[in-house]
Amino acid sequence: MTRTLPEAPFGAPTLRAAGRRRRRIVLAALLVVALAVTAFVVRRLLDDTDRDYLSANGWPVVGQGAYQVGNATPRAGGDEHAAPIASLAKVMTALVVLKERPLDAGAKGPTIVVTGTDVADTERRRRRDESVVDVALGERLTERDALMALMLPSANNVAAMLARYVSGSVPGFVDEMNRTARHLGLDDTTYTDPSGFDPHTVSTARDQLVLAKVAAHDDTLAEIMSTPRYRLPVAGVVRNTDTLLGHAGFVGMKTGSDDAAGGCFMFRAYRSIDGVNTEIIGVVLGQHGHQLITAGLYAAKQLVDQLAPDPAHP
Repeated sequence: MTRTLPEAPFGAPTLRAAGRRRRRIVLAALLVVALAVTAFVVRRLLDDTDRDYLSANGWPVVGQGAYQVGNATPRAGGDEHAAPIASLAKVMTALVVLKERPLDAGAKGPTIVVTGTDVADTERRRRRDESVVDVALGERLTERDALMALMLPSANNVAAMLARYVSGSVPGFVDEMNRTARHLGLDDTTYTDPSGFDPHTVSTARDQLVLAKVAAHDDTLAEIMSTPRYRLPVAGVVRNTDTLLGHAGFVGMKTGSDDAAGGCFMFRAYRSIDGVNTEIIGVVLGQHGHQLITAGLYAAKQLVDQLAPDPAHP
């Protein structure tokens, strides 16, 4: 006699499959939630905007700062001593370049051809995790291109290229940087390289404020420092590391950051004071935070907000 197996209840396999699908959906949803929570926590840990230690009553808790409101007497505070300034050194580099090779506002200027030495130097700096922009053998950069690469994405390799372009050698250019510093009365400032990567390039906030005022009133350099983005022949579009540019009255100048210098920012902003649109120029050095550039930017903003409240966030 033939025996037949009992037929499985109708729908049983479908129920098991549906159960598996539900479990997968639940697990996927839990994974999405976990990733979102992790991303939020990481962003919060890296976000310096609400860190109370960035400044106290406007002045930085750590490091040092200096500012001038309009034509009033300059003020400085904090731990005033010669300290590493990172890429703020590039402001002096740009001024020396423009002094030796003047460039009218809007003009492109002479052409700098990228050499094998420049390419090898770029790769060496890249291996040291320095800030660089891509270059190619034979690439033709105008002087304006090179200054934009120097000031916006803060390219150390282009700082060396400009030094060789102006003085024939980096040491010769650094000598001119220091002569210019002495001429401006920057007695606590020493430059040892054109990029600021060397921690022996040092200054004070008070000295850098003097330099900032000179830079702010150089029309070509001020124009460059107020540029949010620029296209280079090989590197493509590069962006200004000053993310305050165009916000809360900030019109530019230069960021700097590394482990030795902390977060640094030379800034220029305009705020309404007693009904008058007033220039505020300043510098903060040695700021601490999870993101050093952000720490410098927000220390400067808190200082400016203390001097003249942001009308958008009174």
